[in-house]
Formats: sequence, C-alpha cells, structure tokens
Amino acid sequence: MPLPILVLVVLIVMFLASAIRILNEYERGVIFRLGRLIGSKGPGLIILIPMIDKMQKVSLRLVTLDIPPQDVITRDNVSVKVNAVLYFRVMTPNQAIVEVENFLYATSQLAQTTLRSVCGQAELDELLAEREKINARLQEILDKQTDPWGIKVSNVEVKHIDLPDEMKRAMARQAEAERERRAKVIHAAGEFEAAAKLAEAADVMAVNPVTLQLRYLQTLREVASENNSTTLFPIPIDLIKPFLEKMKGDK
Repeated sequence: MPLPILVLVVLIVMFLASAIRILNEYERGVIFRLGRLIGSKGPGLIILIPMIDKMQKVSLRLVTLDIPPQDVITRDNVSVKVNAVLYFRVMTPNQAIVEVENFLYATSQLAQTTLRSVCGQAELDELLAEREKINARLQEILDKQTDPWGIKVSNVEVKHIDLPDEMKRAMARQAEAERERRAKVIHAAGEFEAAAKLAEAADVMAVNPVTLQLRYLQTLREVASENNSTTLFPIPIDLIKPFLEKMKGDK
C-alpha cells in the first residue's frame, strides 16, 4: 500500500476514534461546540466534530452520598456528632455542568452545612425521637437549594447520633428513675384496688357479722396447715357470742 494511502487511512481511523462516542442508557453527554453549549445527547451512538466539540458525561443514576460526622451543638447546648446519607439524581444534565463547577462536591458541602444547621436548631430529645421530621426538613432544604443545579434530592436519612459518655450516663440514670417511678405508680394502683376490695368486704361483713367469725376460723385453719408447730390464738368472747345466742335460740 502506498504511503499516502496509508497515511490517509490512519487519519480516517483517528478521526473516527475521536468523533464517535457511545453512551450507556443511564448516561448523557453535554456537548460544547467552540465553548458554546449546544445541548445534551444520548444514549447510544454520538458523533462529534474533532477539535471543535467537547463532551462531558453525566450519569442519571441515583447517587448515594455519605455525609461525614458533623459536630453539632443542639438548641439545649448538648454537643453531639451526627452523620447522614443523601440520595439524589441529576435531572437536567446541562444545568449540572454549566451552573456549578463540580456538582458532586458542591452537593456534599451543602449537605454538611445544612445538617449542622438543622440539627443545631433542634433539641436533643427531638433529634433522638423525631428523626423523620428532621429527615423531611433536610430533604426539603437540600432539594430547594440544588434545584437550580438540575439536581433532585429524593431522600435524606440521619444514620447515627453519637452522644458524649457523660450524656449517656445521665440518660441511663434518667431511664432508671423513670422505670422506678412507673413501678411505684403500679404498686400504688395495686394497693388502691386492694383497699377498695377490702372496703367492699367490710361492707359485706357489717351486714352479716357471722362472716367475720367464719373468716377468722378459716385463717386459723390455713395457719395450722402451713406449720407443724402449735399456735395459740386468743379467742374473744364476741367471736363465739353469735354461736351461743343461736344455740340458746334453738333450745
């Protein structure tokens, strides 16, 4: 093959190699022609003009961004460390490339500052008990601020709240005191119910005094069956008086 033809073939191959691009289904190519944005293309086969067109790939898949632990001072002056995870995707590739230099880095920094700000406005009990409310607030703020970049924040989840050791000990003492309080309340409620039942029993015995003597004798029987020793009980005359009167009446 003559040299000029060989050179021409090599140039054609190099032209095609630099002009042809293949993008996956989840990718888009933002095209700049002589520095001017002409739009996004893809997926599939894309032909560029060498030395004139430049392309930047943008993935449209859901991105999982880990927010590193942030030092936060809550509204009730408790120092904690909070980390979270952010889920977002690029909806408008042109804005993601043109409006911000590095949308991944910018979103990460914005998420960190927003996490500190939102958690700093809440109290510790709110952070621990109302995470869904905190997550919704974070998602709303981040989605609003990243919208001009063509980014949609779908979800934000607070993963872990690291408490100081002294705060953990204080919370443990508080939980123990709460359990003791509940135990005392339950015990008092049981005593109240028992007293009410005793009052009802006293009303019944007041109507028929013989029931008191029968209950006394039943108690003696129970004590005698549980112990092998001899137990002496003084029996008042009033206890057997109803039986004596009944015997006199029968005569």
